[in-house]
Amino acid sequence: MNMRLSPYLMMNGNAKEAIEFYEKALDAKILFTQTFGEMPENPEFPLPEEAKELVSHAMVKVGETDLMFSDTFPGQMSQTGDQVTICLSTDDIEKSTKIFEALSEKGQVKMPLQEAFFSPAYGIVTDKFGITFQIYTEGQK
Repeated sequence: MNMRLSPYLMMNGNAKEAIEFYEKALDAKILFTQTFGEMPENPEFPLPEEAKELVSHAMVKVGETDLMFSDTFPGQMSQTGDQVTICLSTDDIEKSTKIFEALSEKGQVKMPLQEAFFSPAYGIVTDKFGITFQIYTEGQK
């Protein structure tokens, strides 16, 4: 089983600016960037016009470390303390489930562990210490 932890920065509408800044300041290499407008449409949740150009997910390489970014969705703001989360990636759905359940104990589930268009099992949980983890399972759905 493969597992790694990566810092994930939640931005309030300025992820593109932050990515450009870190690209220069840290000699980061942009590996991937996608806007909310580039994601598959969900007719149950129409995308507001102001969200289309915001970053839904981006990854840059700083030295040997992946640094991930996302803008918060319009109407949601990240607050001090949850602007930086930890993305825990595995390649095993059972391991992801076990980790998610353990972190959920006396914590708060922000998004249940579920299938997403980009992952067979993805969820967000804040543990009992106030640390937010994004559990991301690699692989095909």
